[in-house]
Amino acid sequence: MRESFRTLRKYLWRYRWGMALGFVCLVLKDVAQAGQPLMIRSVIDTLTGMVRGGPATSGFVRFAGYLVGLGLFKAVFQYWMRVTIIGISRDIEYDLRNDLFRHLIDLSADYYGRTRTGDIMARATNDLNAVRMMLGPAVMYCFETGLTFVLAIAIMVSVDWRLALLSVVPAPVVSLVVIVSGQAIHTRFERIQEMFSDISSRVQENLSGVRMIRAFAQERAEMRRFEELNRQYIAQNLKLVRIDAVFEPLMEVLIGLTFLMVLWVGGHQVLEGHLSIGGFVMFNAFMGTLVWPMIALGWVVNLMQRGTASLARINQILAETPTIRAPRNPAYLAGLRGEIEFRGVSMSYGSGPALDGVDLEIPAGSTTALVGHTGSGKTTLVSLIPRLMDPTAGTITLDGIDLRDLDPADLRRHIGFVPQETFLFSATIAENIAFGVDTATAEEIRRAAEIAGLSADIEGFPAGYQTMVGERGITLSGGQKQRTAIARAVLRNPRILILDDALSSVDTLTEERILTHLAGVMRGRTVILISHRVSTVRQADRIVVLEKGRIVEHGTHEELVESGGYYADLSQKQMLEEELEAI
Repeated sequence: MRESFRTLRKYLWRYRWGMALGFVCLVLKDVAQAGQPLMIRSVIDTLTGMVRGGPATSGFVRFAGYLVGLGLFKAVFQYWMRVTIIGISRDIEYDLRNDLFRHLIDLSADYYGRTRTGDIMARATNDLNAVRMMLGPAVMYCFETGLTFVLAIAIMVSVDWRLALLSVVPAPVVSLVVIVSGQAIHTRFERIQEMFSDISSRVQENLSGVRMIRAFAQERAEMRRFEELNRQYIAQNLKLVRIDAVFEPLMEVLIGLTFLMVLWVGGHQVLEGHLSIGGFVMFNAFMGTLVWPMIALGWVVNLMQRGTASLARINQILAETPTIRAPRNPAYLAGLRGEIEFRGVSMSYGSGPALDGVDLEIPAGSTTALVGHTGSGKTTLVSLIPRLMDPTAGTITLDGIDLRDLDPADLRRHIGFVPQETFLFSATIAENIAFGVDTATAEEIRRAAEIAGLSADIEGFPAGYQTMVGERGITLSGGQKQRTAIARAVLRNPRILILDDALSSVDTLTEERILTHLAGVMRGRTVILISHRVSTVRQADRIVVLEKGRIVEHGTHEELVESGGYYADLSQKQMLEEELEAI
């Protein structure tokens, strides 16, 4: 818990003066509230004196005016107390959400490979709200009710210590109930939040894979799984409700018994002349004032326990450190040529090695194609160039500079990457193409789409470039999504262009048209192509064949065809397929 609250220290310190102002308002409000029963005692004693032929009515009117003024004074500072403290809790929520999102953006790909998206979303929404409730209402009412209790008891002791003692009789029992129930609330709320993460993950996966679910007619099966998760979630919440259901009535019973004892003993003291009627009414007013702190205690404990549980879950994310980080003094890329060299590069995952001692030189301005069986390490190799991951052994240099000596953000600005799995945002086609290029003009976007062979498709859409593509580009075909990603990479005008099987979803005629358009873009740039089609890679300056993470062949198209290896077999098979299609 101590580690978790260290996370909040900087936020609380940032708003220290606002919090101080809020607590000043809190103190003034509680002092005014404590003065109201005292004023009531004076009013009643004055009224009693009038009935007995005592002071004039002016005293009563004066005290009544004081009482109204005190009520207004309390109301003003109560308003500013709530606005200030709860407002600051919203500000901290805003800052914490921004910092959490910034941290999530900085985390490396391996974190997302082992963490469910739904779990992250639950922590960024539900848990963050619980922390805000702890910092706002819980903290405010904790101090407010504590100060109210202290002031009320102090005044009551000064008037009659016996009655004051009776008033605090339930305090030890309340403390015991709070300790026991607080721990139970904390444990159950942690479980509830974990189950909320499970539900969020299930919903996110189902919505993302809705086409697959329908294709395999799994709607009812997924609904049953969701119903079971939902049932377990409700059951856990009901366990928490049962604790609240026992806690609050128990508090009310204790408070009711205390009222009864104060009325009984105080009434006898009034009859015996040891306590004035005004003093007796004042005691009952203070008892009424103490009801809220005793009831609020349970609510505050509940919020605190929920907040600490949620803060611990958020802190787990903030404690994660990105594996890909900029060095303290990064090298600067000036006049980048684009020469890439792999020296003894190996890469291993949990399932085994993906690359094994790769040595490869890619000259600046050349086009290099990677070919090989599925799982041969092609995607892993190109993912190392923009430092989406680091090799487990060996070094990769760009213009002679080790990639680990470069700032990843600076490095990636020079790279246009079309990954194997195309991702589009729920935005317009124009916004997706211009992603990462804020200064892109409409003409530049249109030109990039034309190079990618997408402009004719876009012009056929009713809204043209302003067409919304839907979440993950669901309204576009696979080929249209790939071409949008190619246009996005082209628009960046990168020095290094990586196309990871970027033409697999288009037909051969569209592929030929795209390659013709890309020829001008690729000229003078360092280009790396991954493809299973010989027609895509045959014009490359150099073709590299990977097998089980090792380079087994390399050369031009003609050289590899003559060598009679894997590439020659692939070329022959695809030539036969083309001839059969032509027939």
